Amino acid sequence: MTPHRDITDEEWQRVMLLLPELRPRSELRGRPLASTRSVLNGVLWVMYSGATWSAMPRRYPSYQTCHRRFKTWHDEGVLKVVMAELFGEEGVALCDTIEARMRKHASRAEKAARRQEEARDLPRNSPFAPAAPAVTPVQTFNFRSVYRHTA
Repeated sequence: MTPHRDITDEEWQRVMLLLPELRPRSELRGRPLASTRSVLNGVLWVMYSGATWSAMPRRYPSYQTCHRRFKTWHDEGVLKVVMAELFGEEGVALCDTIEARMRKHASRAEKAARRQEEARDLPRNSPFAPAAPAVTPVQTFNFRSVYRHTA
């Protein structure tokens, strides 16, 4: 692939309809929405350079904004379509490379299931097996039967 450069007007015209447009805020609080084109340029810069999001040059919107939209576009499958439109098979290959580099975050339920599965696979006498509870479950105790107060 060629070194990174911002997309041209002609390229922007080809892909602008593929990117979902964000609705403007109804409240007048917070930052104004960043331009979708400048966000796409920032995302492409990170993809081409392989640098971290926080290392993005200042000419692009904040790295948090670019990363958030990157995740949305990636999850919806829009990014791969845009890359195919702009760069063909090389763009799709770059998307696949980025996808392989992305961390996969497991949900709490997935983590708990993985821990239970790993605990089942360990032998009982293994030092890494989960320890049996040291305290037995508390039994209910009726204090009234022991302490009878007489007046």
